[in-house]
Amino acid sequence: MLDLSKPQDAHTEQRLREDKVLWLGSVRPDGRPHLVPVWFLWDGATILIFSVPEQQKIRNIRHNPNVILALDDTEDGEDVITIEGTAALPVDSVATTELPEYVAKYDKMMRDINLDPRKMANLYSQAIRVTPTRFI
Repeated sequence: MLDLSKPQDAHTEQRLREDKVLWLGSVRPDGRPHLVPVWFLWDGATILIFSVPEQQKIRNIRHNPNVILALDDTEDGEDVITIEGTAALPVDSVATTELPEYVAKYDKMMRDINLDPRKMANLYSQAIRVTPTRFI
């Protein structure tokens, strides 16, 4: 969906690869919104997020797979990227926080909260894979 020959799309791709946190918005079964910051991994087509099982975001996605993601910045909101998408909860996922590219991106942040990739994989064992449907 991103055309990397376009400057804005190339910029979005760079932010998806380099930013450490994005905001995941989902909808509770009663219709109220739910918004949380998450770590993520962009593979060029989908966004991979990990969660503790049975958190509110997981329950929301089971009820309604439509989500919205937002990359913010520290430049007074001048570079916000919003992504609409559909979330899936892989059951037998080989994706874990022990993926080399995930460890490379978050190793220091994991160590800062006294987690190593294996311990984090045990805690954050539910993968969420978001397929973007629209970049804004």
